[in-house]
Amino acid sequence: IIYYEIGIIICAVLGLLFIILMPLVGFVFSLCRCCNNIGIIYGFVANQHIRTHIEKTRKLSESNFNDLRTLLNATPGQIDYVLEQYTTTKARAFSDLDNIKLLLGGGIFEQLKPRVVPVLDDIKAMAEEIQETRETLVEVNSILTDMRQLSANLNNSLSNVKRNLEQALTDPMCSVHPVMTTCSNIMNSLSLLNGSIDFDQLPSLDEQIGNLNDTLQTNLSSLVQKGYRSFNAIPGIVQNETVNVVSDVKMTLDSIGSDIKNISKNIPIQDKLSNFIRYLNDTENYIHHHLPTLEEYDSYRWLGSLVVCCLLTLIVIFYFLGLLCGTYGYDQNATPTRRGCVSNTGGIFLMVGVGFSFFFCWLLMTIVVLTFVVGGNVEKLVCEPYQNKMLFQVLDTPYLLNADWKYYLSGMVFNKPDIHLTFEQVYSDCKENKGIYTTLKLENTYNISEHLSIKEHTGNINDNFENMNIRIDNIVLLDEAGRRNLMDFSSSGIDKIDYGAFMAATGKNPTKVNLLSFANDLEVKANHLPPGNLKQTLKNNAGILRNIHRDEIIPLQKLMSAVHQKLKELQQKSSGLGVKVANIILFLDSAQDFITNRISTIIAEESKKYGNTIISYFEHYLQWVKISITEQMAACKPVATALDSAIDVFLCSYIIDPLNLFWFGIGKATAFLLPAIIFAVKLAKYYRRMDSEDVYDDE
Repeated sequence: IIYYEIGIIICAVLGLLFIILMPLVGFVFSLCRCCNNIGIIYGFVANQHIRTHIEKTRKLSESNFNDLRTLLNATPGQIDYVLEQYTTTKARAFSDLDNIKLLLGGGIFEQLKPRVVPVLDDIKAMAEEIQETRETLVEVNSILTDMRQLSANLNNSLSNVKRNLEQALTDPMCSVHPVMTTCSNIMNSLSLLNGSIDFDQLPSLDEQIGNLNDTLQTNLSSLVQKGYRSFNAIPGIVQNETVNVVSDVKMTLDSIGSDIKNISKNIPIQDKLSNFIRYLNDTENYIHHHLPTLEEYDSYRWLGSLVVCCLLTLIVIFYFLGLLCGTYGYDQNATPTRRGCVSNTGGIFLMVGVGFSFFFCWLLMTIVVLTFVVGGNVEKLVCEPYQNKMLFQVLDTPYLLNADWKYYLSGMVFNKPDIHLTFEQVYSDCKENKGIYTTLKLENTYNISEHLSIKEHTGNINDNFENMNIRIDNIVLLDEAGRRNLMDFSSSGIDKIDYGAFMAATGKNPTKVNLLSFANDLEVKANHLPPGNLKQTLKNNAGILRNIHRDEIIPLQKLMSAVHQKLKELQQKSSGLGVKVANIILFLDSAQDFITNRISTIIAEESKKYGNTIISYFEHYLQWVKISITEQMAACKPVATALDSAIDVFLCSYIIDPLNLFWFGIGKATAFLLPAIIFAVKLAKYYRRMDSEDVYDDE
């Protein structure tokens, strides 16, 4: 089957190829007709593009030189600015040193405060309580005296009323029924007209008052204030004890400032930039000197390229006029010897175009070949490798640029070719706008990390603070007199007063019966009696009882209530007095022991913390200086920009890209002159007027 079908398959494939290739050939033919013009247009555009960008070269170079000069001129000022900021750091440290009383002394004070101040506050409160207790007892004792007097007066008054009533009840009317019953009831109730309290039986407070008076002979409040002053004097003691240390630290800080200023003289950035300034000046002078020559030669190039493009344009015009005149003047019925003038002119134009093509085609192709060789090689050997950084990798090949140097750039910069410093790394770092110190690895010449070492500059400061000898050994919170005073108060006996007896006595009614009720009852009974002396006497005594209640009972009750309240408060205060005083003395001993045994540790801790604060200022400053100099200062992006401008922009974009476009356009146009010549010669045969007719043999 394959044998029979192979012929059919081949024919089908040829048919498909015809279907595909016929439109493609038509497209190529149409393109060939237009490409001659398009190639010439490419030539014109490329020629003008080069001229336009050559004119921009001066502005481009000036911009890059200004950026580079700004980099070179600003760097020393940047270094000086960074190093001068030490003054600000030093001023801050000096301020803390001058405030050592508040910062270090206050820190020690705050560490001790939670253990000391509550104890002193308790002792102060106890001193106030001693005074208040003594005043309360004196006042209660005075009131008790008044109460005894009032109680005695009350008993006398009640006895008088009782005697008057007993005498009145002896009246004859009391033997007459029913008055006898009333008189009997009144007589039986007279036993209630007596006082219910004997204040003379209450214990005396004179002993306790005497003990408190003895206790108050020692001014405990004054002793507590002395303890406060002793404790509050700690910051001042710290300031006085650290005068020499502060002076030494300030001298150390001044010497650090001198060392940092010397760093600016040793940093090799300025030396490298100074060398670069010479190259920059030489390059700038060279460019300014030769740029007019370049512009002059470019004008010649522009004119020559314009002539080439115009020559091709002239050939195209001849072909176009030949086609136009030949097509317009062509007469199908005219014989070759009788063709019209217009048709003949078209044929002549075509042949002139052919002549120009043959005469100049070799010259055009020579120009195309030369520009192609130059443009193509520069594009492939410089522009593309520069963009993908292969050019830098080639330049970084060990021993390529110098047979004795492994790394050419490090050998040129440091005269140490073994240091790994490459063109690619320098270009990449500059592209990222890194500092020249990091980019050129200047630590191989001057390691700023070593010269800005924190330990090197702050070691002396640490030693000064660690060797600080602050003696705070004379702080006494409360002396022995104050302690004895507290113990005397504890044993003064106020907690042993028989508060129950006092509370019971002052909580009773001064009389066995309510005098107002008794008086009212007496008056009611008197009203039931017939008029007479008995009735009037009973009413008079009822009034006397009311007066006794008003004038004697009520004042006595007020005094009793006052004594009751004061003794109740005093009982609450004195409850557990011995335990309270014992606890205060215990806490006092603990606080005093803490100050005596722990204060040296606290001083060491706070001194270290204070010293670390001072040192932290310089740690941050030195770290900032290091970062500024190594990473930020003399950022070399202008160098990468200048290199990009010289190679990628000027050489590749301004010159090589238009040059490649030029040879491509002119070469394409020149290449299509060959089919144009063939078509022109063929068409000229049908357009030109011939000298003789074509003779064909009919045989």
